[in-house]
Order: sequence, then C-alpha cells, then structure tokens
Amino acid sequence: MTTRSTTTTTRSSSTPSTAITDDDASASVSTSASPAETDATTEPDATTEADATTEPDATTKTDTETGTGTGTGTGTEPTSAPVAPAASVEAGADSHRLPRPRRSRRRGLAPGKRLPASRLIGPALFFALWALASAAGQLDPGAIPAPWTVLKTTGHLWTDGTLPTDVLTSLERAGYGFALGLSAGVVLALASGLSRVGEALIDGTVQLNRAIPTLGLIPLFILWLGIGETFKIAIIAIVVYIPIYLNLHSALSGIDHRYVELAEVQGLSRFRFVREIVIPGALPGFFVGLRLGVTGSWLSLVVLEQINATSGLGYMMFQAQNYGRTDIILVGLLIYGIFGLVSDSAVRLIERKVLSWRRTLSS
Repeated sequence: MTTRSTTTTTRSSSTPSTAITDDDASASVSTSASPAETDATTEPDATTEADATTEPDATTKTDTETGTGTGTGTGTEPTSAPVAPAASVEAGADSHRLPRPRRSRRRGLAPGKRLPASRLIGPALFFALWALASAAGQLDPGAIPAPWTVLKTTGHLWTDGTLPTDVLTSLERAGYGFALGLSAGVVLALASGLSRVGEALIDGTVQLNRAIPTLGLIPLFILWLGIGETFKIAIIAIVVYIPIYLNLHSALSGIDHRYVELAEVQGLSRFRFVREIVIPGALPGFFVGLRLGVTGSWLSLVVLEQINATSGLGYMMFQAQNYGRTDIILVGLLIYGIFGLVSDSAVRLIERKVLSWRRTLSS
C-alpha cells in the first residue's frame, strides 16, 4: 500500500515538470524566433522607406544631370532636385510661346456724333451755289434773280408794311387749321386704336378720305362753307389730321401685347393703362405724324391763299405772277421754306426732350 502511493505521487509530481519543460522549450523557441521575425518585419520597411526616400530623388537628379533617365546615382539633396525640371519646362514654354495677336480697333457702326448746325449746311450750300451761278452769269436774271436781288426785294416789302401783314395772316390761318387737325387726328386715332367698335366705325372712313384728293374738295367746301376763311381752315385741318391719325393709329396698334397682359396682371385701371403704357408706346409714331402734319399745313396754305384771298403769302405770290415779278415769288417761297424748316426743327426738339429715355441712332 505504501509503495503504490509513493509511485503515484512520483508520477504526479513528474508530470508538471515535463509540462514546464515543454512550455519553456516553446517559449525559448518563440523567443529565438522573434528576433528573426522582427528582422523580417522591420528590415523590408526600412529598405522600402529608404528606397522611397532615395531612389526617386536619385533618378530625378540623374535624369536632370544626364538627360537620359537611366542613371543610378543616389540623391542627397531632395529639395533642389525639383527646381531644375520646372526651370526647363518654363524655358521650353517661353521658347514655344506664340506672339500675342494685335488687338484691332473696333469699327463703329453708328453714324457718330451729330454735327453742329447740321440742318443748315444743306441750305447754306444751296445758296452758295445759287450765288456763284448768278455771279458767273449762268442764270437768267429775269427767270431766277440773284440772291442779293431777292434780299433787296424782301427789304422793300418789309419796309412798305406789305410783308408783315401777309406773314401774320398766313400764320393765323395755318395755326387755326393745324390746331383743329391735330385735335381731330388724336381723338380719332385714340378712339379707333383702343376700341374695336371705334376702329370699325372710324378707320374705314378715314382711309376713304385719305384716298380722295384734298384739293378736289375745295369746290364742294366753298359751296358748303362759303368763300371766306372757314373753308380754308377746314381744308388745312383735313390735310393735317390724316397723317397724324395714320401714324398714331399705327403706333397704338403696334404696342406689344405683353405690356397689355402685364397691365392686366398688375390690375391697372383704364386710365392708368392709357397713361403709363399707351401714351409712352405711341409717342414715337405720334411725333412722326406731327411733323408730316406741320409740313402739310404749309403746303396746303400756298394753294388756298390763291383762291379769293385779299392777304397772305399766297395772295402776294399770285399778284406777283400777274405782274411777272419772279423776285417777289421767290421771296414768298423762301418764307414758306423758312417756316417749314423752323416748325419741323421745333417738333424735333420737343420730340428729343419728351423721348429722352429712348436710345436711338439719332440720339
């Protein structure tokens, strides 16, 4: 009994010693193996880091120095190596840079600035040629007197008091007829341009009146209104209102419908719609008709003052025709021309002031 327990005790005590020995062996093996693993682990990283640090710089430096890209030198100046390629690239770019093209001066398409007193250049040139032709003897004095002869005749007529009276009478007739025709043209154009019913009633009648020669209405108007001043003013009014109506009606019809839709969206009243959209949009066409109407009043006045008149520029010219006074006829024509030029220039000035917001070639 004693021998068995001793044997068992010996076996149990020997077994741990064996296990400890195995563990120590494995630990020693792992300890001996760890430096190798450490070397295997750390040495490639060091080599890679060294290669990554030295090889590109060396290659770059070798390529820069030799120009072949196959050198194997070791670079020791990593900061100075990238400067050489940048300098070479910049030098190459400078050598291959194209010359900058010259900037050509842009040619303007607009007419340019307005010449001072440009509307007087043409008449001044005409009078200069007239004077030169008369002085050279190229014109018959009986048919076309010299400019200085016409000026002398004008002075005599003004001194006698004949010319001032005739001028005032002509201005009065033209003024009354123009005012009446202007009012009629504007009212009819607004009624026809802003209403379909008005257009149906008015536009066709005006177009029919435009097709009838206005001077052909003189005999009928003499029978209706008498031989006095009334029919003369009525004829002038008809001549004036037709171009004003046509241009103003065309301007009203040409207003963009988008502005009308915008006014409806904004909830504008009829009065505000006419004041803020219709009138500004129709003013350019209105001034064109106004210029034509002013010119038409003077053209019709020449004919009307030769029919049963006792005063006026037309009457003066008619009497000069009977006596063969071409110088007096030229005086009347020159005065008509001056009145037409001054009135047209006045309308242009008003148009430029009223339509100062519009940028056009003339402005």
